[in-house]
Formats: sequence, C-alpha cells, structure tokens
Amino acid sequence: MNGLNASASLQPLGSRVLVKPLDQDNRTASGIFLPETAKEKPQLGQVVAVGDDEEIKVKVGDKVVFAKYTGTEIKHGGVDYLVLDANDILLRVVE
Repeated sequence: MNGLNASASLQPLGSRVLVKPLDQDNRTASGIFLPETAKEKPQLGQVVAVGDDEEIKVKVGDKVVFAKYTGTEIKHGGVDYLVLDANDILLRVVE
C-alpha cells in the first residue's frame, strides 16, 4: 500500500473486517522448532476495525478464527493485516 501515511488509520468498508493475524507457536508438540517457511498460515487473529455493515457480529478487540487462505493481505506501518469478508470469520474466541 504505497502512498499511505503511516499515521493514517484503516477503515474497512461494508461487510469487511480488518484483522491482525496472531502468531502461532512455531514448535511442534514434541518440541521441534519449525522454520517460517514450514509454518501454516495463521487462522487466529484479533479484530482491529470493522466495516459499517450492521450485520457484522464481531467488534474491535475480539479474537477470531477465520477460514484458511482467505482475505487480502496488506502491510501498514510495518504491521501485517488481513482484510476479510465478515462471512469468512468462522467463530469468535470466548475466553
């Protein structure tokens, strides 16, 4: 996203949700470390912003699980984000 000011905020439109993927542990159950190239894409993230569609069921700060290999990857201010359609969010993590 060239040309964006690092201090500019990102606001999804319609039924889209901006999610920051959360890193998963890079170790197997037996303790073997996996290199970045061998890890699966994360499916857990935290909602950073939501669009203006009233049907969206998540809010900023929610942890969510989303469909694998979905969304549009963007980088803003050195941080990686995903823009997802609200329908690609599978569940909200309730702790």
